[in-house]
Amino acid sequence: MPTHKSKDNILVPNLSLYGAGAAFGDSGAEYGGPQIEDGVERGEINSESLGDNTLGSVVEFTNFETTMKDFVLARLGHPIVRVELDAFQIKTCIDEAISKLYYHAPLWTMQMTAFDASAGVNLYKIPTRILNNLEYVVYKKTLLTIQQKAGTLEFDFFIKYFQDNFLFQNFGVGDFFILQQHLEQLRKVLGQEGSWNVLNNQYLQIYPVPVTTPQSVVLVYRALDSNTIHPAYRNWLQRYTLAIAKGVLGEIRGKYSTLPSPGGGAQLNGDRLLQESAQEKQLLMEELLTEIEEPPAFTLF
Repeated sequence: MPTHKSKDNILVPNLSLYGAGAAFGDSGAEYGGPQIEDGVERGEINSESLGDNTLGSVVEFTNFETTMKDFVLARLGHPIVRVELDAFQIKTCIDEAISKLYYHAPLWTMQMTAFDASAGVNLYKIPTRILNNLEYVVYKKTLLTIQQKAGTLEFDFFIKYFQDNFLFQNFGVGDFFILQQHLEQLRKVLGQEGSWNVLNNQYLQIYPVPVTTPQSVVLVYRALDSNTIHPAYRNWLQRYTLAIAKGVLGEIRGKYSTLPSPGGGAQLNGDRLLQESAQEKQLLMEELLTEIEEPPAFTLF
């Protein structure tokens, strides 16, 4: 790996030298160029800009965000009742809701992409939209491809296990589950499957270092696509945005208990909105963890 000297005269990796190699296929992005980082994220959810707005920003809503904004305003009484929330406040509520679902991205958001690694290079810059929810990296072949040469330890061990355990005869679901666990262990110990790490949520490190060019690397990750999101989960986003917005509006209305008016004063509902916000967010998080996000996987490793 090429290095350079830092100001403290210490050799450090020169990460700026590495791109991501030629890309081919990305279910989560439109083609934007030959490199994996050139892909344009599908849909109207820009995961890399969530929460980047400031008070001085010009707030613009996409069509997807507009449906969420209109849902919130309608549920809070607009246009019959004045809703004391500006565009920036609603935008922050939307970003928080999307970020929450993005963090707990369920199985139906699975995406795949691939790129060619180069010989002698094992560090590649990958877009954060992929690394944020990176599930698995397929690098080099595993035993399950059954492409080992006859006479090698891997090939003999693989076939012998099938024969000894009567794989080609009738066996139960429990036997199949144990078989899968055993094969996973074999891949870890004897297989040709490479290992990987994520550095600084920006670089993918694969090892051992590729020795041939090109060496295909497949990335499995999760990402939200507003064009294909399930209506039930779109509604979850709307309801969670509403719950957050109630808390913000409750803080605003809670500054005064009443407003003077010719009829003797208007009673504000700031405290009730704060209570509803806390309760609804708790219930929605339980729904997210129990009904939307799949249970954690159990493994021996």
